[in-house]
Amino acid sequence: MKDNQPIYHTTEIAKAADVHPNTVRKYEEWGFLPPVARSANNYRVYTRFHLEQMRLARLAMHGGWPGGRIRKSALALVRASAARDLMGACRIAKQHIRLVKEERARAEIAAAYLEKWVRGKIPERRSPPLPILAAARAVDSTPDAIRGWERNGLLRVPRDPKNGYRAYGPREIGRLRVIRMLMRAGYSTMAVLRAMRALDTGTKRKLSRVLDTPRPEEDVLWAADHWLSTLAEQEDRARKILKQLQRMTRLTPAE
Repeated sequence: MKDNQPIYHTTEIAKAADVHPNTVRKYEEWGFLPPVARSANNYRVYTRFHLEQMRLARLAMHGGWPGGRIRKSALALVRASAARDLMGACRIAKQHIRLVKEERARAEIAAAYLEKWVRGKIPERRSPPLPILAAARAVDSTPDAIRGWERNGLLRVPRDPKNGYRAYGPREIGRLRVIRMLMRAGYSTMAVLRAMRALDTGTKRKLSRVLDTPRPEEDVLWAADHWLSTLAEQEDRARKILKQLQRMTRLTPAE
């Protein structure tokens, strides 16, 4: 460490990143910061790079995660930067932006599909009612998944009066396709239930907004409970991460 290099203590790093000092120590333990030198009296001595890396790690790691793929990507770029592979971290950060944009696009396509279906712009094939196995095949799902959606209140299926079995007609098949698409796009069961309940009580417009807006009485536990806005926030965060990494590449090696 050069004599003219500014040094920082744990409290100063914590203040700069707006965290508790214990969080700084945890980030070091988890590999989100480079190894930290010790002074003669055994205090941690941080450099400017540590300070900027802490800001980067906090930006990338703080808050909920919209899916495992995005979390894995963020971890990879933080650890690459902690290893001082800033060029590698920048490459991962650009891929990270693309990943978030892809997830967001898929969520928007699913929400748009819901809106079109509700307005009758997606034709439903006329066919005799199907048993659950055939219905599952028709929507590229499984009977277990469909039973789970029914248990969670996402749809109600009429019974065949002759044998008492569930009978999935064109309307139920269309609804199953919508549910499957929304779930695969990352929306939570609660978010889909919210939209289906609104539909069943007569709401025909702006169901995308309903899908993304938890009700006041709901316990919002997951990012997927308000998926569209979460992904929009993640895309903004991803761009800030890249900007921070680019700022760090301008530091001198001594820093």
